[in-house]
Amino acid sequence: MAHVNKAVIMARGLGTRMRKTDESAVLDGKQTEIAGLGVKAMIPIDRPFLDYVLSGLADSGYSEVCLVIGPEHTIIRDYYEVEAPPERIRIRFAIQEKPLGTADAVAAAHPFTGQDHFLVINSDNYYPSEALGALRRLQGPGVALFDRDNLVAGGNVPEERILKFAVAKMDGDGYLERIYEKPSGETVRELGNPLYVSMNCWIFSPAIYRACSGIRPSKRGELELSDAIQYAIEELHEKFRVLTFRAPVLDLSSRSDIAAVTRMLRGTRPNP
Repeated sequence: MAHVNKAVIMARGLGTRMRKTDESAVLDGKQTEIAGLGVKAMIPIDRPFLDYVLSGLADSGYSEVCLVIGPEHTIIRDYYEVEAPPERIRIRFAIQEKPLGTADAVAAAHPFTGQDHFLVINSDNYYPSEALGALRRLQGPGVALFDRDNLVAGGNVPEERILKFAVAKMDGDGYLERIYEKPSGETVRELGNPLYVSMNCWIFSPAIYRACSGIRPSKRGELELSDAIQYAIEELHEKFRVLTFRAPVLDLSSRSDIAAVTRMLRGTRPNP
């Protein structure tokens, strides 16, 4: 199998936390405007945050990207199709008509990925190039997991938020066994240390589409990618190779994140 060169970026989220006013967050006028729209990927940090994400993908060897957006997200299309088309990476778009969940977002990209393996990431996270590159070189499905303590110590994710992040259990052969969304204290204690967090950084085979169509909505009424992955493991016998990292992942979820992310990206010159 050749190295993966396609990536899908989930950018359809409603940005509920980003829309919330935060008096402690000092934003300029443009940042306030974009934050009010909830389009986290376009928050300007000199350049739109998504430029940094795309540049990281290009640096890691990916050449084709599908942005999964909502029909209302014309700000993203206008920027990448008209204002500033990328030079190193080819952009396509997939429309997720309604915000029905992350599994539904991935399903929207099927015409783009076809029968190829592909990367899936969030639009509001900036991932280390070592993780993106290592996933690209896998010879099958896989996931990048990140040491929870290091995410707090080396990144911008506060401890109280990271306690709500999904954690993972792997088997003795280095493959994923289960993802626990919003893990209980008991689950965390059972998993022990080091504890590894999923930041939605995956390599999928086309089998993921069967899994996305085989699940039911969660209690939140959404088709969850974590449920599709568990379905793929249990029903389709997909094996996800686990790669673990101690590098930080930047998280741009709320207005309070903007200052820290800006500081940590200082000196980075995106070139998507």
